[in-house]
Amino acid sequence: MAQQKIFGYANRISVKQGEEITFHVNCDGASEAQAQLVRLIHGDAHEAGPGFQEEEVAHPLNGAWQVKKQFTQLGSFLQVEDSDNRLAVEGPFTLFCHIWPTIPKKGARQTLLGRWDTRNNTGFALGINPEGYLEFWVGDGKEVDYVTAELPLVARMWYFVGASFDPATGKATLYQEGVANRYNSLLGKVVPHDYASHVRQTFRFRHKNVASVPFLIAGARDHHLLRGDFVNDLYAGKIDRPAICDRVLDRTELDACKTGAKPKAAAILAYWDTTAGYSDRGVGQTVFDAGPHGLHAEGVNHPVRAMTGFNWNGRDDCFRLAPDQYGGIEFHPDAVTDCRWDETARITIPSDLQSGIYAMRLRIGPGTGITEEYIVFIVRPAKPSAKLCYLIPTASYLAYGNESLSFDAHIIQPMTGQPPVVTELDIETYEHREYGLSTYDHFEDGAGVCFSSYLRPVINMRPKYRMSSMNITWQFPADLSISAWIRHQGYDCDFITDEDLDREGLDAIRPYNCVITGTHPEYVSERMLDAQEDFVAGGGRLIYMGGNGYYWVVGFARDNPACMEVRKLDSGMRAWAAKPGEHYLQTTGEKSGLWRNRGRAPQKLTGVGFIGEGFETASPYRKMPDAWHRTASWITEGIEGEIIGDQGLAYGAAGGIELDRYDLSLGTPPHTKIIAATGGHSDNYVLVTEELLYAYAGLVGSLDYRIRGDMTYFTAPNDGAVFCTGSIGYGQALPANGFDNSAAKVLANVVEAFVKDGPLPGTRWTLEEKQWR
Repeated sequence: MAQQKIFGYANRISVKQGEEITFHVNCDGASEAQAQLVRLIHGDAHEAGPGFQEEEVAHPLNGAWQVKKQFTQLGSFLQVEDSDNRLAVEGPFTLFCHIWPTIPKKGARQTLLGRWDTRNNTGFALGINPEGYLEFWVGDGKEVDYVTAELPLVARMWYFVGASFDPATGKATLYQEGVANRYNSLLGKVVPHDYASHVRQTFRFRHKNVASVPFLIAGARDHHLLRGDFVNDLYAGKIDRPAICDRVLDRTELDACKTGAKPKAAAILAYWDTTAGYSDRGVGQTVFDAGPHGLHAEGVNHPVRAMTGFNWNGRDDCFRLAPDQYGGIEFHPDAVTDCRWDETARITIPSDLQSGIYAMRLRIGPGTGITEEYIVFIVRPAKPSAKLCYLIPTASYLAYGNESLSFDAHIIQPMTGQPPVVTELDIETYEHREYGLSTYDHFEDGAGVCFSSYLRPVINMRPKYRMSSMNITWQFPADLSISAWIRHQGYDCDFITDEDLDREGLDAIRPYNCVITGTHPEYVSERMLDAQEDFVAGGGRLIYMGGNGYYWVVGFARDNPACMEVRKLDSGMRAWAAKPGEHYLQTTGEKSGLWRNRGRAPQKLTGVGFIGEGFETASPYRKMPDAWHRTASWITEGIEGEIIGDQGLAYGAAGGIELDRYDLSLGTPPHTKIIAATGGHSDNYVLVTEELLYAYAGLVGSLDYRIRGDMTYFTAPNDGAVFCTGSIGYGQALPANGFDNSAAKVLANVVEAFVKDGPLPGTRWTLEEKQWR
């Protein structure tokens, strides 16, 4: 019997009362799963807290669901819309494109472009053979004939490649020329390597076209008995301006195409202009055919655009300046942004279901480990009603979705100061890459992952999950500690997501008096940042509950909000760095990287920004002199002594993991009060790289005074205000000792003041009582 396991995802991460949501489930070893709608209360099973808590919710679709094995199309590629089979060429033709292969000697065939059926050996294609040589081949369903280049392709070098075939004579010609310049490739002119190869061969037979076989770029059609048709022989690397002509182009014509010139219009069947469609707002997933038939190609699993092409000259570093130099589209055989599984079930959210964090719990067999799945979603109110709003940082959940740092990141153990604690679930995620990667991972060719989506199982966006490298809850399950505290306090609270804020802007949070964030809202789009800044300036109150927040610039495709993009640039604490010239988001057209490097350091909104991180210990806060200031003393009211947060579920205290500090030079409002600060961190805590102009000894927790978490407070116009904890660990301190602790008391003081209408405590003088109130 097959090993039992169940995984799934929903078609949306945020859903309003009364709306529909669909679930897509893959199951091995069972045909029926028990489904139960649950409200998630607390997600950390740590013995120092209340433990894992959920609440079952009645719904007509609770009970047995029919489930099945589902398959995921791995890899990014382009599929050409050719309903009339105009590219099923019977006469002479020529294929060509510019390529920048990343793993040419992969040990497996890679298809660049063509109409090739791998299972039946029919059609034609230009590609790379398993040994890393350019190759053109045709098949008639019985045999395959091919012509191969004389020299292997070199990784990360630009080439112009082409193949011509005349079925009447059987002559097949292969054309390969290097087109590297001073900027566009790995190696420069000083390397004495010959990249050119020109080969001609007479084939024994002509190709056979099958109507059902699509024309693909960066892949070929294959078939499996259980899953049916899929795309295989996937290519790793860039392709720029691919084309097919309806005659044999001679050497002179191909020499011209090598420079970027188009063939004569009468010869073109299709010419996919990969530089077309750019605007100052980015570029979509449609690659436009400039030929006579409009055979446009659509991207599957987000081929990466806004990438430098074969003619990039190093001077213009953005596609907005020189779109003609950004024809490179990068493909990855292990990319996934949409599993495209069949729908398993569809439910309507009850109109009276309280706003909150929910999941569809699915169980098969023993119902534990990989035989239990939680498909998480957020229920928004149909109409805002509360004064408090919990902004769930779903963009950051996507960024970390299915991270495999414990397996692949060589630095992870020195960074965390501990060996990883790996579970069956971690191994399952790592071994089955069809669940997709995080933006902390690399593709098999070494490129950083810049897209992440929730249209796939996100294994670490579930309750009870502990990040293996740190052995603590992280992101989603850690944020449940905040929602559990909100529930424990009895506050009326509405829940919304980053996706809602990105789509609706200020309107999404305008109705509320107070917005509270999750523990690590690290990834933020411009619209999200604008909305929160305008909210505070307009009189709203913001509670930033974490550390290392408001850090990376991200974008969401307007036609696909499930998918987020980020480019890690040459600053910040990052897992990879984008290549030169590729720093701008294809989804929005804006520069990615750190918000700090865009002139919007987190300090300008929150008062604090990222300063250090460490993962083996945590420290409590100690009150600072401002804690007794007449305008801020109410924040620590009821706290005996100077220590705050000396308990917690993340390393035993509230101040740790990732820390933010006050910094006037980066825009902290000058009237900001430092209520408390952490200190005395271990040498596992290190200074963030964006603070460094030159490395020197002593940039660690026990020696560098800057490495601390600052708890801050400042007022804003129109009775607005911002309170910050300055630490990721603070949220996980709230449930300690049955929610009865000093960190929880401070937060309660702030929330209860922030949700009230009218002035904040300590902001006006009353003559009657002769004191600040």
